[in-house]
Amino acid sequence: MKTLFLQAPSFDGFDGGAGSRYQAKREIKSFWYPTWLAQPAALVPGSRVLDAPVEELSVEETLDIAAEYDLVIIHTSTPSFPTDAKFAEFIKQRRADILIGMVGAKVAVEPDASLLASSAIDFVAREEFDYTCKEVAEGRAFKDIAGISYKLIDGSVQHNPSRATIEQMDDLPFVSPIYKRDLKIDRYFIGYLLHPYVSIYTGRGCRSKCTFCLWPQTVGGHRYRVRSAANVLAEAKWIKENMPEVRELMFDDDTFTDSSNMERVHDIARGLHAMGWTWSCNAKANVPYESLKIMKDNGLRLLLVGYESGDDQILHNIKKGLRTDIARTFTENCRKLGITVHGTFILGLPGETKETIARTIAYAKEINPHTIQVSLAAPYPGTSLYKQAIENGWLEHNTAANTVNDKGVQLAMISYPHLSKEEIFHGVETFYRSFYFRPSKIWEIVKEMAGSWEMTKRRLREGVEFFRFLRAHEA
Repeated sequence: MKTLFLQAPSFDGFDGGAGSRYQAKREIKSFWYPTWLAQPAALVPGSRVLDAPVEELSVEETLDIAAEYDLVIIHTSTPSFPTDAKFAEFIKQRRADILIGMVGAKVAVEPDASLLASSAIDFVAREEFDYTCKEVAEGRAFKDIAGISYKLIDGSVQHNPSRATIEQMDDLPFVSPIYKRDLKIDRYFIGYLLHPYVSIYTGRGCRSKCTFCLWPQTVGGHRYRVRSAANVLAEAKWIKENMPEVRELMFDDDTFTDSSNMERVHDIARGLHAMGWTWSCNAKANVPYESLKIMKDNGLRLLLVGYESGDDQILHNIKKGLRTDIARTFTENCRKLGITVHGTFILGLPGETKETIARTIAYAKEINPHTIQVSLAAPYPGTSLYKQAIENGWLEHNTAANTVNDKGVQLAMISYPHLSKEEIFHGVETFYRSFYFRPSKIWEIVKEMAGSWEMTKRRLREGVEFFRFLRAHEA
């Protein structure tokens, strides 16, 4: 079947296509690559990936394109599902014979509710859906496809047996040729990455057990299954030769620096250095100095690090597997080596109080990552945090889907007897103001801008967006 892999239109700046846990409009408009759509697209000859939010396509423009296909597979998430389902209905109104499926963590953990939410959704794919999409596109009968759920003639839902986890990650084709073929590379930008960048996965799954983290608990699993260093380097070489405008590679694995994987990381780093690459990755704040040095000496520029909290009890509560003293030493090592750090923090996790929020803000200022992102605890269905929040009365079941407002700004969903949702929500702007509106941090950013006119223009644009975000948060 002629197949379209679709990121449907949404509110301006919504980052629901991100592979990360952060499915909302960011403080600064930014977009991750739709890798989870590009990967199955690489398995389906003649398919197309359409990222409507990034291309700023209207509903009508996107419908005109979708109507040309026999099969439309939409990537959805808990925040975007209502509008994605409505868009599926618009497609059916144009052409009732188009087959529509949905993929993503939301439908993986709630297949019944997702299918019954709209008559326009013909099937959902659970677990890892790459080969599931391939088999649907080949026209196989639903009853013969593992890993899908679909509606029977009587309206009931049929769940086929689960699809086995992909073990041979090298068997998956590269996603970068799909990026080049279907996407507008210059539209993808992240505030802390060089532009233009490309992000790819070198493996799936994460051995960490963080209670809030969506993908390991819903799709990827807790076993880290990796591509070989040779395979990763072959794709890096392809990008270098075919996408010469790309200035940085970002490895978007949940924890690229998993301790079970460090020799592979070293091999990849050395191979990237030989090609002249600058690169960044997601990392846990426990990488040894020796490994950090090897990575830095071989082209590493930035680490995206999930600190989450400056309170050790909260880190224990969420099963982070990390202490603040270890993260403090790690961050100091990065500073000594000249590795830039983008730190992420979460407010509203179990154990949060006014005092722990203040402690986390003070901790962030002390360790001083170059840039930060502050999120609100998001109890996505399928996570341990969601179950815990429901059981303890921190979250009402029927409000769990309302994780963002109609403009895409993340809302505080969890509240505690001693700490309201409003207090947690407004803790975000307090955090940002305390961190960024310091003379030392302002001077740090001014020096960065002074070294590059391109960086000056970029930071000025981001500054305008950031102040708009703060005003929206205050409202």
